[in-house]
Order: sequence, then structure tokens, then C-alpha cells
Amino acid sequence: MNLEWSGQEQIKASKAKVWAFINDPAKVASCLPDLQSSDVKDAHNVDATVKVAVGPVRGSFKFAIALVPNADGSHMDLKISGGGFGSVVNLAAGADLTETSDGTTLDWKGSASVSGPVATIGGRVLDAQAHRVISTTFENVKNAVSQAA
Repeated sequence: MNLEWSGQEQIKASKAKVWAFINDPAKVASCLPDLQSSDVKDAHNVDATVKVAVGPVRGSFKFAIALVPNADGSHMDLKISGGGFGSVVNLAAGADLTETSDGTTLDWKGSASVSGPVATIGGRVLDAQAHRVISTTFENVKNAVSQAA
């Protein structure tokens, strides 16, 4: 099953502050909803365990997260892979930053492929849950950066 989403966050902080935040794997991991644990591997990689509830499937999924920043300081790609309960999730997300008069606009897109028992739950249920996870993550980034600004 393949899923896609997009959204936008208005962040009341400079582009430089937002860029610094999304380049820190520990800070990005802390924004994942239902995070149970994280282990920073290096400057661009972190492993995370999150609680997952999709229909009747509930438990923990383990993910490897790689941050792939563009040298221009305006675009970050995130690659997330892992899963649990015999299911595999591969997520590719990207964030574009634009400085505005009152902060920074973060435009994001994400796409995921899901296979295994979780994919059999049903498209709408899985799509709604996956969209909640990715949109909540970017909303949490906005809130964390805005509070720190």
C-alpha cells in the first residue's frame, strides 16, 4: 500500500533556528508522537521506537531515521524505515524552508509504502493513522522550535 501527504507549518522562528533544529536527530526524534525511546547513531541518524495503534494492531515499531540535508540550508529529506509485527514501513519525507516576515514557512511532503499485516487493516484507517503521525511530527517541530525561539 502506498500513501502520500503534504502540509505546511508557520513557525515563529528564524530559518536558521528551524534549520538547526531539523538537523539535530535527537530533536527530530523527540517530535515523533508516542516515542518510547531513541538512540542517536551519528550526526544524521537515529533509531527510534514508537507505540503504534492501527485498528486492532497495537504495539511498538522500530525505525531507522536518516536526515539528509541539502547544502543550501533550505531543504531536508528524511528517510524512515522499519516496522514491527511482520510489517514493513518505508517513509520518505521532505521539508522546504522559506523565511517570511514573521518567521519561517515549513512546507512538507511525505510518502510511505507499507506491507505486511498492518497494510491489510484497510486503506482509510491506515492512511488516517499515518497522516496523523507525520502531521503531528511536523506540528511538534513547529511547537518545539517556536518555544525555543
